[in-house]
Amino acid sequence: MTDQAGDGASASSPPTPAPSPTPTFYSTHSRLQQSLLKDGSPKREAFGGVLPLTGAALYESMHESYRALSGAERASYIKYLLAHCGRDVLAEIQAFVDPLLKRDPFAVLPNELSLRILSYIDDPTTLARASQVSRLWYLILSDDLTWKELCKSHHFRRLSAAMNIHHSSRLRSRLSSVVAGGPEGGVVDPGDLAEVVYDPEATRQPVPRSYRSHFKQQYLLNAAWRAGGRLAARYAIASPTGGVVTCLAMAGKYIVIALDNSKIFVFREDGKMLRSLFGHVMGVWALTLRGDTLVSGGCDRDVRVWSLKSGACTQILRGHSSTVRCLQMADSAVDGVAEVAVSGSRDHTLKVWDLARGVCLRTLQGHTSSVRCVEVVGDICVSGSYDFTARVWRVSTGECLHTLAGHFSQIYCLAFDGKRVATGSLDASVRIWDVESGQCVAVLQGHTSLVGQIQLRGDTLVTGGSDGAVRVWDLTTFECVQRLAAHDNSVTTLQFDDSRIVSGGSDGRVRVWDLATGGHVRDLSAQFDAVWRVAFRDDKIVILASKSNRVYMELTSFMPPRDEIEDADNHSPLFGPDYTAGKNPATSSPEEAVDPKEDPEQMDLS
Repeated sequence: MTDQAGDGASASSPPTPAPSPTPTFYSTHSRLQQSLLKDGSPKREAFGGVLPLTGAALYESMHESYRALSGAERASYIKYLLAHCGRDVLAEIQAFVDPLLKRDPFAVLPNELSLRILSYIDDPTTLARASQVSRLWYLILSDDLTWKELCKSHHFRRLSAAMNIHHSSRLRSRLSSVVAGGPEGGVVDPGDLAEVVYDPEATRQPVPRSYRSHFKQQYLLNAAWRAGGRLAARYAIASPTGGVVTCLAMAGKYIVIALDNSKIFVFREDGKMLRSLFGHVMGVWALTLRGDTLVSGGCDRDVRVWSLKSGACTQILRGHSSTVRCLQMADSAVDGVAEVAVSGSRDHTLKVWDLARGVCLRTLQGHTSSVRCVEVVGDICVSGSYDFTARVWRVSTGECLHTLAGHFSQIYCLAFDGKRVATGSLDASVRIWDVESGQCVAVLQGHTSLVGQIQLRGDTLVTGGSDGAVRVWDLTTFECVQRLAAHDNSVTTLQFDDSRIVSGGSDGRVRVWDLATGGHVRDLSAQFDAVWRVAFRDDKIVILASKSNRVYMELTSFMPPRDEIEDADNHSPLFGPDYTAGKNPATSSPEEAVDPKEDPEQMDLS
């Protein structure tokens, strides 16, 4: 009975619930604990600390036990340990774990996508630093596509154009070497000019073989314009009367200067003196240069055509009855004539010349005073005169298409781009004309005296005046966008490109300005008595100035050294936001150039 009652009571008892499952990390901890207790009680150790010798076995046992756990068990146990760690230990663990969890984004992306991402970075210093992050980043950034896009964003010329320029430069060097040693006018009389400095390496252009090296070359060029450059050549002419530089032409492989003492000097583009041209008997006041042909005119009323290959005067064009004040060669054939030049004179006329045959094709009459300036584009010629007007002519027929009247005083300068004419006058104004209709479309006011310097490039016009000011105008709105207090006296010369303005003044300074902001970048060369002319390309500048009865010709090069560019082709890191090579020309003085007591070749060339 008792057994039956017991059995019945047992059968009638409610079912007992199964025990709750032990959390995994507790069971895992128990397994580890049991394993570790085999060798004795576990010791409490600080994370990252050095175990005492007696705990070495414990440390090894923990390793073996941990390796025996499954992935889920390992995660559970680590969570358990972390839950019992203080903040200091957690911070130390985080510093250790974070780098392990980071992944290189370029390691998981296709190279094409990585290059696309990098194309949005337009800072070369950032790219240079990124190339040192890892070998992968270095290899990606060595791809030429990145640097090609960077060249585009910085508006640098295409690599093919740069290589063509270098090829032409090498060819010109070889040709010039032949010319300099030729029997016909090739020998330079050392009495003509005292050579003070000539460094051909300063202007030598390295060959960019990749967009990377091309970008580096252009980048260092721009940096050298800000602070740097090397003096490639300096010549001094002794002139008791002071000497006036009347003309400067820099085109192709030549630099040509003319003075009011009838002398014309021809230099190679790297500054090497080639020859003097003799023929004019009075001051030379006009030059135009195209290829190997130079045309000059002056107070002797003659227009002379020169072959710069031989130094010979090939034509003497006579017909003007007074000083030839301006000259311009046509940029293309006119009415079947390959080489055409237009000259303007104080005799109130312009003449159109066939340079090959040496004949006057026609005379353009209409002005009533001296013709001061002339520009030719295609078959259209524009002239400016002291009669207060400018005239538009058709070169092939001699027809006067328009008379541009509106100024209240003499016209001293003009610019013509084929569609618009800009004229600068003694009345302190600049007028913009439409060449098709002959109408004045804008009058630009701001200068307070003679506007004697003007250059037009696209929709940007830059003017310089006797008030010492340089002004930048936007021809889409006819607004003055930059006002530069450039010089203490008259602006005697100026030139600008896409990024900078260079101005020279009768205060003896050559100054560089940022075109976009109008900010002053630097002063070039030494302080002269007066600066007569400047002309520049992206890699060099020619300055003609006077000091202490000497006329100086200085050529400064901004070209980086050859090894800098070759290193870029060898994929060395691109560093150096600034480049300074040689002695800064701004710190050199023309007084150091030549001392008559020490230089026996210094002569009076007047």
